[in-house]
Amino acid sequence: MVLFGCGETIEHTEQVEIRDLAEIQNSGELRALVAYSATSYFLYRGNPMGYEYELLERLAESMDLNLKIVIAQDLDEMLDILQRGEVDLVAHGLAITGERKQQVAFADYLYLTRQVLVQRKPDNWRRLTRDEIREKLIQDPVELIGDTLSLRANSSYMDRVENLMREIGGEIEIDTLKGSLTTDEIIQMVVDKKIKYSFADQNLARINASQYPLLDVSVPVSFSQRIAWAFSKESPEFLNYVNQWLAAEKKRTDFYVIYNKYFKNRRSFARRADSPFYSLNEGKISPYDETIRQEARRLGWDWRLLAAVVYQESRFDPEANSWTGASGLMQLMPSTAEDLGVDQREDPVASLKAGSTYLKQLYGRFEEVSDSLQRIKFTLASYNCGYEHVEDARRLAAVKGLDRNKWDRSVDSMLLALRSPSNYHHEVVRYGYVRGEEPYRYVNQIFNRFEHYRSLSR
Repeated sequence: MVLFGCGETIEHTEQVEIRDLAEIQNSGELRALVAYSATSYFLYRGNPMGYEYELLERLAESMDLNLKIVIAQDLDEMLDILQRGEVDLVAHGLAITGERKQQVAFADYLYLTRQVLVQRKPDNWRRLTRDEIREKLIQDPVELIGDTLSLRANSSYMDRVENLMREIGGEIEIDTLKGSLTTDEIIQMVVDKKIKYSFADQNLARINASQYPLLDVSVPVSFSQRIAWAFSKESPEFLNYVNQWLAAEKKRTDFYVIYNKYFKNRRSFARRADSPFYSLNEGKISPYDETIRQEARRLGWDWRLLAAVVYQESRFDPEANSWTGASGLMQLMPSTAEDLGVDQREDPVASLKAGSTYLKQLYGRFEEVSDSLQRIKFTLASYNCGYEHVEDARRLAAVKGLDRNKWDRSVDSMLLALRSPSNYHHEVVRYGYVRGEEPYRYVNQIFNRFEHYRSLSR
C-alpha cells in the first residue's frame, strides 16, 4: 500500500500458486484482472463503475469475499498473468477462440457480438448524401486487400484478420499496436486520423460511434462470437461455481440492465465521456481536487486517500446533510466546526480545510502507533466514531491480549465487540456502547476506494 506520492509499479516475476474455489474462499479475497476502459472499468465522479466491475461486485458478494481489482497494463499479457496465478480470473470481454481454449478455460458466455471494421467517414461527410458516403467507404472486407489495418498483436482481432486473408485470398498489411492500448483508445486513434482502419467488437464500436458520428462501424468482418471471462484450467471448482452463478444471474433483469447501461445507453455514455470528472479524460476525481491536493500535502497523505475520505463523507456534495446534524463536504458537526472556526460548513474550501485540520489533530494523538498505515486507520476510525471510542477499543484489545497499536484484526475487532454488554461494561471501557460496524466499514470502504483512485488517477 502506497500512501505517499503517486504510487508504484510492481514487476511480477515469480510463479505463485493457482487457487481453486476453496483457496479463494479461505483467503477472503477475489482477485480479478480487468482492463481500464470506457465500458469495463473506470472512474466517474469519484465512483468506480463499469460492466465488468458491476458483475464482479455481484460475484464477490455472492461468495462473501472482498473484491480486489487488478488492472492489466498490457492486454496482450492478460492470460499469462492468469496462468502465473497472480489473479483468479480475467474479467475482460474475451472472444472464445480455439487458440485461447488451449491456454485457459472459459466460463459460459456473457453475451454475443461480432467484429466490425472501424473506419472514418470523409471529412465533408455531413454535406454528402448517404450513397455518396458509402462510395467513399469500404463496404466489403475484400476491399482491405493491399491496405493497412492496425491491431493489437495478441487480440482476437489479429486472429480474425489472419483467417480473413485466407478467406479473401489476399494480403492485408498489419500495423501492430501496443498491448497497452484498449479498444476504446484504438477507436479514438481512428477518430484522430492516427490510424486508418481497425477492428472492434460491434457493441464497443457502436457505443463509441454514438459519441463520434464521423465513425462508420457498419461493416461486419466476422460471424457472431461468444464473449466470456477466462479462468485457469487448474481452477475447475471455481469455474463451476461461476457458471452456476451466471446461470442464476441471467434469469435476473438486473443482468441485462447492467449490459444496457454500458453498451446501449448512448445518452449516459455521452454525458460521461464529456465530463471532466471521467477517469478516461482528464483523470479528475472531483471538482475539489486542487484543494484536496493542497490539504493532503499538509497532512502528508496521498491526495487520493483524502479524496476517498471526502467521497465517503459527502459524495463530494458540499450541501450534504446528515440526520446527526453533520453537514458539508467533510460532514462537520456544529461543535467541531465551531472549534475549528468554520461559520459556513457548506463552503467546500472551508469544510475541506477544517476537516483536514481535524484529521491532522487526530493523527497527532496516535504517536505511539509506529506504523503509518495503521496510524491512518486509527485516525479515520476516530473521525467517524470519536477518538474516545477508539481508545476504549485499544484498552480492550490490550486486556484481551491483542496489539493496541494495530488496527487490522486487532482494535477493529474490539470496536465490533463493543456492541456486547459484556464488553462495553468492562472496567477499562469508559465511554460505553458504540456501533462498531460503522467505523469498521468506514475504514474498509475508504481504503477500497483509495485503491480505485490510486489505480485510475495520478
